[in-house]
Amino acid sequence: MKTLTTAVLLLTVACSHTAPAPSSAAPGSIEVVAASPADGFNFPYVLRLPAAPVKDKTYLLVEPNNTGRISDDLNVHLEAAKQLSGTGVGAYVAKRLDVPLLMPVFPRPETDWKIYTHLFDRDTMLIGDGPLRRVDLQLLAMVRHARARLRATGIPTHEKFLLTGFSASGSFSNRFTMLHPERVKAVAGGGLNALVMLPLANLDGETLPYPIGIADVRQLTGRRFNEKAWRKVPQLYYMGAQDDNDAVKFDDGYEESERQLIFKVLGETMQPDRWMKGQMIYGRAGAKAKFATYLDIGHGTDRRINDDVTAFFREAIAK
Repeated sequence: MKTLTTAVLLLTVACSHTAPAPSSAAPGSIEVVAASPADGFNFPYVLRLPAAPVKDKTYLLVEPNNTGRISDDLNVHLEAAKQLSGTGVGAYVAKRLDVPLLMPVFPRPETDWKIYTHLFDRDTMLIGDGPLRRVDLQLLAMVRHARARLRATGIPTHEKFLLTGFSASGSFSNRFTMLHPERVKAVAGGGLNALVMLPLANLDGETLPYPIGIADVRQLTGRRFNEKAWRKVPQLYYMGAQDDNDAVKFDDGYEESERQLIFKVLGETMQPDRWMKGQMIYGRAGAKAKFATYLDIGHGTDRRINDDVTAFFREAIAK
């Protein structure tokens, strides 16, 4: 298991933001909720409230943060999360569905640059102690905390939540759903390097460890892969046909052994090879998954894509 350096350990101390009391939160407002190790999370999160009064129990939408660069300054990640919570795919969906939005402020450290937190890579999963240990469980703790906070404002939410992300946070969302399918109502991830985590321990005679497959999920998490629950989760994954942003080729997200394994069993070319093979495997596994490719889009989204993601979640909620 990996251990973080002192520089990264100090990140939790850097945040001194205090969120307003729940009763003072205005509809549509964005607030920063301070880290609370006693409640299970070592970093703050950003919470955006619905703009209109909530009459019935609603769903919380979660979008993992994605700063886009490394930094040991937590405020860099905080400011990026605050901006993204107003402009990202999650913000667009939250505004259209008028649901609350939660975004964690997990740092992506510069000192330990191979720990690609926002991708939820293997290095992140292997952290054995320190503030960044098991960010997936910290995110669940944030959800629990936010639901209580929302309830205090008169906004009751379901235990299951919606999950979305793009680029690194798209991969985070896909991988999180594999580990905690019983908590996810529906998930949508885009720009995820044409690579989805596979519900397989082996493929073509090769063992598939996390985050390529599930071979060592029980060893890493103490829990078996809940395939039955995973198959029931509505999933949407999308890529732009012109997207050439392949994180698999870079050392911050993947070790050389992982890279070669992905190339061998799924393909070195993102599209169509790797993208189509992932779709085939999900189909054979009985996943309730949709895959979409947008012909004139690169590594990004437009209103059409955001509207499709919104429609996907609206349908999942209705069902």
